[in-house]
Amino acid sequence: MAILTVHHISQSFGEEIIIKDADFEMQKGERLGLVGVNGSGKTTLFKVLTGEYTPDGGSVVFSKDTVLGYMEQHVCRDFHKTAFEEVMTVFAPLLALEKELEALNDRLSQPGLSEEQLLPLIAKQTELTERFVDGGGLTCRSRARSALEGLGFSKEQIENKVGVLSGGQKAKLQLAKMLLGGANLLLLDEPTNHLDISSVEWLEDFLKNYSGAYIVISHDRYFLDKVTLRTLEMEGKRLTSYKGNYSTFLKLKAEDRLAKQRVYEQTQQEISRLEGIIEQQRRWNQARNYVTIASKQKSIDRLEATLEKPEDEPDTIQFRFKASRRSGNDVLSAEDLSLSFDGHPPLFSHVNLEIKRGEKIFLIGPNGCGKTSLFKILLEQYHPDSGLVRLGAGVDLGYYEQSQLSLNDNKTVIDEIWDLHPQMTQSEVRGALAVFLFKGEDVFKPVGGLSGGERARILLLKLMLSKANFLLLDEPTNHLDIGSCEALEDALSGYDGTLFVVSHDRYLINKLADKVYALGKDGARLYLGNYDAYLEKREAEKAAPEVKQEPKVNLYKLRKERDAELRKKRSALTALEREIEENDSAAEKLSQKLEDPQVVSDYEAVAETSKELSELREKAEELLLRWGELSEELEKLERCKEETP
Repeated sequence: MAILTVHHISQSFGEEIIIKDADFEMQKGERLGLVGVNGSGKTTLFKVLTGEYTPDGGSVVFSKDTVLGYMEQHVCRDFHKTAFEEVMTVFAPLLALEKELEALNDRLSQPGLSEEQLLPLIAKQTELTERFVDGGGLTCRSRARSALEGLGFSKEQIENKVGVLSGGQKAKLQLAKMLLGGANLLLLDEPTNHLDISSVEWLEDFLKNYSGAYIVISHDRYFLDKVTLRTLEMEGKRLTSYKGNYSTFLKLKAEDRLAKQRVYEQTQQEISRLEGIIEQQRRWNQARNYVTIASKQKSIDRLEATLEKPEDEPDTIQFRFKASRRSGNDVLSAEDLSLSFDGHPPLFSHVNLEIKRGEKIFLIGPNGCGKTSLFKILLEQYHPDSGLVRLGAGVDLGYYEQSQLSLNDNKTVIDEIWDLHPQMTQSEVRGALAVFLFKGEDVFKPVGGLSGGERARILLLKLMLSKANFLLLDEPTNHLDIGSCEALEDALSGYDGTLFVVSHDRYLINKLADKVYALGKDGARLYLGNYDAYLEKREAEKAAPEVKQEPKVNLYKLRKERDAELRKKRSALTALEREIEENDSAAEKLSQKLEDPQVVSDYEAVAETSKELSELREKAEELLLRWGELSEELEKLERCKEETP
């Protein structure tokens, strides 16, 4: 059954058409990737689906049981809220209802109210209480905490301000909000942006096990291959659907483009052949020749009516890196590097690196582990607490910085390049800029007004013109669309120098890496091969201690202790359930008491009863929270009993 039907929608802003005649259907549980160059209309399509934009034509229809969740690129803007408070915004209507009830209870507790004043207040209280309970008001806080704990937040992190959370934790907050809101169709706009590899892997596992449907916009091709089964492409203002993940889409698109090109060329050849016949018949200039001419012209008209020229490939950068000279065999050696800031514990220590000419080496690690700081030591921008760095003979360093702070926002695009290479002519500078898609008047744009992707292209051009033979690249694919990422891969693949790259782009690592260093607090661990090889070795390392360990354990004693703990937890759970029932029974009796005419006429009795009822409801919430925690502990113990002897 279709949960979403998009029927021939179009969207434009002024005279600029962004989306033209987009048409697709989505079934329950489907997993779609949405790809296209920057500015092709992907986010615009999402905003049409959410209702933020009203399409110029066509329709968007959701099934009646579809609950939409939208995860934007920039989220959690209120950095002063705690993680718990941010997630609780999902329950804003319930929290507003709770405040209204509290205000109503305060009014009921005021002395001197007449029976005429009390009766409507009590009726209102009853109505609001029913709505609050039916909406899940008694359990919303415990559900929010359980969701956060399930997503890996510790009790301390739940109370942390949003501003101090990592990019991965903020992404998890958004997921928690969508799930608590009951979403069964997720729209995810670049969800892996600013996440380190471990957080992206967590997100992949989450989406693989998610029972609902989703559409994901991403330039992370490895991620798309893992989590999607169908691909929608925005190109030339139109939307095309392909079966399969991103890698499958690439093959199908190439085949489709080739088939269309062949049909187009064959049709053109047939039109030329028919035009030749017409020309020949005209030279003979007889009556029957004009009948043939008319027949052939009709055939040409039919062919031209169906003739469709394949879309040109979108403009993308095409370039290559070339070193101006050959370095020595030993390019870089680092011994026992450590770094700390302002008396804090070391960011990392005992880091040893060895890089030879021509190697393509990647540095990975979680956000905040010091990858960029390590690069700055190699560039002599930071001084290490200990250790030393040696560059080999004839090494020319080139650096791509992910912060993009080296660009001068007050310069124009052409001056940013020309000032660095004054020996070049204006034609040469403009020609180089054209390769990176800065054409015509684009070269006079101020750098400060450029997008992240445009700024990245300027940095790549500067790097290309440097002709360095040892490139340090810090997250070079950030801000680039997929086409530019692929062009960068091709350029780096053919590079005749040495590469040392910080990246979380696993597709890039898989394609280029000879070696991978994994940076941690206690050093940089070397793995031979690409990312898949690193993963395989990492999993083997995790399994190795379990194989080697042969602890001498008294299994009988362990079973007895485990069974005793199970009995203790079960007894505690039974007692807690009994206490919940007794509390609910007492609350029910008080609710009935408030309906008693004799009590209603006594406002002091009403106030006292309302206060007791409020206390019982608060207690119910605490009991339910304890019940959830105890049930989870018991479930873990029982699962452990099933999995171990």
